[in-house]
Amino acid sequence: MIDRKWIGHRMPPATLPIERSRLQFFAKAIGETDPVYVDHDAAVQAGYADLPAPPTFLFAAELDAGVTNRLLDDLQIPLARLLHGEQGFTYHRMACVGDTVTVQSSITDIYAKKNGALEFVVKDSQATNQLGELLAELRTVLVCRN
Repeated sequence: MIDRKWIGHRMPPATLPIERSRLQFFAKAIGETDPVYVDHDAAVQAGYADLPAPPTFLFAAELDAGVTNRLLDDLQIPLARLLHGEQGFTYHRMACVGDTVTVQSSITDIYAKKNGALEFVVKDSQATNQLGELLAELRTVLVCRN
């Protein structure tokens, strides 16, 4: 059983500079066809300061920083038993090329279902830019099969 002592645990902040080539690569990798995500002129014409980050890109900050791997180690969840349960986003403003995004996450709930056969870890995060402005709130639910 995942120890409920982890509820309230704050992970170290993860910082990610938003770089043009990385956004273009990410957009291509996810099959994004809207030119605002790959063409500077199209992005500016659409009202952005520069290329905007595709919606799911903000999760890259914690992945790059190793925060997610440390969390799984801390909670003693082996990758072989891990399932992706849920992903949610609430956006407040766009992150664009030139921004530096910081993601701060905490465990907000841990619970079991099916008599402990499935355990759930709820992680809530806030992504801010270099000015401290809230970009997005993110929610992830991890599922551990026992």
